[in-house]
Amino acid sequence: MSDRTPAGQFFDAAITLLQRVSDEEADSVGAAGTLLADTVADGGRLFAFGAGHSSLAAQDLVYRAGGLALMNLLVVPGVLGVDVMPATLGSALERVDGLAGVVLETSPLRSGDALVIISLSGRNALPVEMAMKARALGVRVIGVTSVAYASETTSRHTSGTYLKDHCDVVLDSKIAIGDAELTHDAIPAPFAPASTVVTTALLQAVMATAAATLADRGIEPPLLRSGNVDGGHEWNGRVFEEYRDRIFYQY
Repeated sequence: MSDRTPAGQFFDAAITLLQRVSDEEADSVGAAGTLLADTVADGGRLFAFGAGHSSLAAQDLVYRAGGLALMNLLVVPGVLGVDVMPATLGSALERVDGLAGVVLETSPLRSGDALVIISLSGRNALPVEMAMKARALGVRVIGVTSVAYASETTSRHTSGTYLKDHCDVVLDSKIAIGDAELTHDAIPAPFAPASTVVTTALLQAVMATAAATLADRGIEPPLLRSGNVDGGHEWNGRVFEEYRDRIFYQY
């Protein structure tokens, strides 16, 4: 065991991962941010999807102060976090072939839009099929995943492929297989997952890049302001009205 407390060890591990993605994924973050900026400038809409705990990073992008107002949550009933009983049902639904196609057919996604798909392992049928079918519709896909899973696990999609194989841009979270950063001599399983911290930070870096890229082109990025700041609700009301045909969580 390290002389550091468990809390200190976790912070060290998370900071190390954040530094790795900052250093090693800079080009991919730039490409993803530019893709989103291009989509906004061209009149497209933005969507984010994640299943289980990956949904936390997707939800962090939607209706968020300081975030792009055009980012919408693509909802798949039963896999949005742990809001179903039993919680294991959500994990089972991720492995169902055909579910993604049904969701996309009934969603507002259309050619020219952009979709962020978050899946730590990238091996389950749902994210793989969603990326494949979205691209077939003319949607550009950004995948956020741990690429290590593709070399050390077996795909659960009939194609034998992974999320990373069907994206326009891939962001590698660098998370180790199993998503647990700490061990202890008296604890039989590793613990302290860091994927949410890293994935959320990666995506906020992408959003910052998208906003700045739009501004550099002379386009005001459609950002939301906090409702707890004076004038925030009025600001957001203007943005909602101006972009009402590209925001699906408001109307």
